[in-house]
Amino acid sequence: MSDGPPPAAAASRAGRAARIAIGAVFAGGLAAFFTLGGPDWLNLATLKAHRDALLAFADAHFVAAMALAFLVYAAAVALSIPGAVVLSLATGFVFGRWVGTALVVAAATTGAALVFLAARYLFADAARRRLGALGERINAGFNESAFSYLLFLRLVPLFPFFLVNLAPAFTTVPLRTYVLATLVGIIPGSFVFANLGQALGRLDSLQGLVSPQVLGGLGLLALFALVPVIVQKLRARGGRAA
Repeated sequence: MSDGPPPAAAASRAGRAARIAIGAVFAGGLAAFFTLGGPDWLNLATLKAHRDALLAFADAHFVAAMALAFLVYAAAVALSIPGAVVLSLATGFVFGRWVGTALVVAAATTGAALVFLAARYLFADAARRRLGALGERINAGFNESAFSYLLFLRLVPLFPFFLVNLAPAFTTVPLRTYVLATLVGIIPGSFVFANLGQALGRLDSLQGLVSPQVLGGLGLLALFALVPVIVQKLRARGGRAA
């Protein structure tokens, strides 16, 4: 007589329960943010109104303030909560451009890695099966130069951050490549906003916060990220022609 379900069935049941739990954590966190009035806190006016309190807390409890800022930023990215610009400004204002940039990069990379792993575990296999041969071709093409493509997506300011966090999860790009490209690719933009955070008292609106020159610079960096891909394609074409 069997003492329980077959190992495969038990593993399948455990995997399904884990997926439900992970999905519930992300959905619950996002719902809690909006239910508790999160958008009212993540805006420029609220940040400016509480800047003295933020500075006083950081001066009195610097390590705790850094840990709290890291956790809040990483959670916001992991849950795809809107407000990364305000959080970056706040981090730069409280900790300065250099420490602020390092903190934003570390927290954003951590949050991006968490949502990447969650999306891959929850949806990636099913999505690739549904796409079939097309999905396999897209995956193979992306993985040929995964680091360069990811770096390009991180540097170009046109692509929403949460979308770039999620899309690579549906490929087989290694986590290490994803994390490294994210870490390197978000440094320029993180520095821009952390640096602007030091001028928080003179900022009246998020509209036009970044100049066309800055956007153009980020765009040029993104194009440089594609240079290895272009060279590889040209060499491959030249080899076929020979």
